[in-house]
Formats: sequence, structure tokens, C-alpha cells
Amino acid sequence: MSRIEYSAEIAELLGRVRRRPTAGWPWRPGEQVPDGLPVKQSWGWLFVPDGRVLTLVNPRDGVVSLPGGSLEPEDAGDPGAALAREAGEEAQAVIGAAHYLGYLYDRVGSANGGHECARVRMAAALRGVGPTAPDPASGRHYRRLLVAPGLAVELLGWGDPGLRQARAAVELAARLLGVPFAAEEAIEELPAAGLAFV
Repeated sequence: MSRIEYSAEIAELLGRVRRRPTAGWPWRPGEQVPDGLPVKQSWGWLFVPDGRVLTLVNPRDGVVSLPGGSLEPEDAGDPGAALAREAGEEAQAVIGAAHYLGYLYDRVGSANGGHECARVRMAAALRGVGPTAPDPASGRHYRRLLVAPGLAVELLGWGDPGLRQARAAVELAARLLGVPFAAEEAIEELPAAGLAFV
């Protein structure tokens, strides 16, 4: 088993990570969202060529997330467009084509005013990130970490359902994006000036 490597600064940041309680939304891998069930969110597993994924850490409260968020009118109901926009706003990320993985069924509708909804998950190649900037919607200034998908699940606090989701993302990314099944284990913070991936 290889040793996970990271800097002292990242160790300090990870020491402040706070996991949200799991909501228990059922994961529907590969299933299309049923007609009449509104899609309210789109989050993505964004892969770099060595198999790691982008995670965002809010340094104010230590909460870790994948890039993504709510669909807005300019997304015209397209979860891939919402993911590309949100990744750009939150992480200054440029992504390739987004591939559908499945959805989480939110029966209590916490993202939809108390009405049931779907929370879509997608996978895409991370082409690069620009200079770091605050999210225009929230003012949050995220730290951008590349981590192995399994470690992302741990940082997110998603447990076994999250691990199943990560496996689906890795399988799709290996098949369609050419990334390895076994990701590089080093944890890396992306530079504030940005970075392009080939």
C-alpha cells in the first residue's frame, strides 16, 4: 500500500475538515431522472490525467465539496451546463464534456422548497483552472485540492453510498477519459495562479 503524500500546509487544512452529516438520499446509478422529477443540482467528479479529482475546501468552515451547484435559468435545464458554469464560478475550472452518472433522489426536497427533486452527478475531464477567485454567488474563496476519488469520499463524509458513486465515476472516467483506475495518491493544492492539464 502506497503512502499518501501531502505538504504541512495541506495537513493543517485537512486537520480542520468538517464533514456534513449524510442526508441518506438514495443513489440511482445510470438511471435517467424520471419525467416530472425536477433536477435541482448538478455536481461533478472532475478528473485530471493521473486519476485524481478536484475537491473544494471552504477554509472558513472546513466543509469539503465537489464542484457544482444549483441549476439556474441560463443553464436551460441542462445539468452539464450547470456543472460547467458552477465549476467555473467556484473553482475557476475549465472542464471537458460532462458525462451523466446517475442521480440522488431527495425525497424531502431540501433543494426544492420541500418538494422532491433529483441531484444529478456527472464526470468530466478537468482541463485546467484559472487564477483563484471568490465564488460570485457566495463570496466563498475555496481551496482547490486534487485527491484520489476514494479519499474524496472520506473527506466528503459520504460513506458507502459515496464510495459506490466514486466507483461509477472512476469506471466511466477510465473508459471515456483514459484515466487510470488507480489514481495517484498524493494530495496536491492547485496553485493560486492556475494550472492547465494536458
